[in-house]
Amino acid sequence: MIRAEGLTKRFGDVVALAGLDLEVGRSEIVGLVGPDGSGKTTTLRLLTGLLDPSGGRALVDGLDVSQAGEALRDRIGYMSQRFGLYPDLTVLENLTFYADLFGLDRPSRRTVFPELLGFSNLTPFQHRRAANLSGGMKQKLGLACALVHAPKVLFLDEPTNGVDPMSRRDFWRILRRLVEDRGVTILMTTSYMDEAERCQRLALLHQGRVLAHDTPAAVKRLMTGQLWEFRPNEPRRAARILQGHLPTGAVGLFGDRLHLSLPDDPTLRSRLDEWLSGTGVTLGAGGVVAPSLEDVFVSVLTAREGAHA
Repeated sequence: MIRAEGLTKRFGDVVALAGLDLEVGRSEIVGLVGPDGSGKTTTLRLLTGLLDPSGGRALVDGLDVSQAGEALRDRIGYMSQRFGLYPDLTVLENLTFYADLFGLDRPSRRTVFPELLGFSNLTPFQHRRAANLSGGMKQKLGLACALVHAPKVLFLDEPTNGVDPMSRRDFWRILRRLVEDRGVTILMTTSYMDEAERCQRLALLHQGRVLAHDTPAAVKRLMTGQLWEFRPNEPRRAARILQGHLPTGAVGLFGDRLHLSLPDDPTLRSRLDEWLSGTGVTLGAGGVVAPSLEDVFVSVLTAREGAHA
């Protein structure tokens, strides 16, 4: 349903995308993950026809994005980071506005509106102004507006950014139903690693290139060496000291837990204690643990940057 072939975008001397290749199958949820400036939003804007590529091409549902025009608009839905809701309009009035934009006739609206309101759990709030909705409700209304013309492909840019955990969970239930009940294809960007785990496949972007494109389980296997977890008596001091001895990106702090990405070296464990000797900092209990996606991404990106240093 989505294919990018050598997709490139330059803004003057800045290369936002450098020959990106990507495929998304029908009824699949694929997540784009990467640090700020990696090209995630630019990718979505190119695939939706909002930007013209500097090179390569993009196909959505068999249409060449640069030539499809109105035919593409009818087949896709796009929800940007700041979706264009009108705060002075009610939920129902916002839906009506987007229905007008897509030329939805009145008989269709009588069927579609109740379905979308029920689907997004907004029926009790249909007469409430958008400005008075919670963050989670605004996101669900934005999604309902993007779905008003029944698109085959949905592009979502950080759709749950800043939304509370309960609303994020509800939002994901809606996405699953879209895929399972309607066969919608979804390409989304996210900065939440737990959300990335829910995608069927992930594409890890860095400096405009895809470093990995596979299932979450397969992406996790990209991490080399072992991940150790400790609970030091002074986590922040332990992290600062060990950062002076280990490669950049090898030390991660997660609350009271310290994650160390270490090579398979049996002598390294004793050296950790030596580096902390005399500081009053102890590592405490620890051992090898399964890496999270966040651990893997940090490891992969650090290795990539080290290779180009």
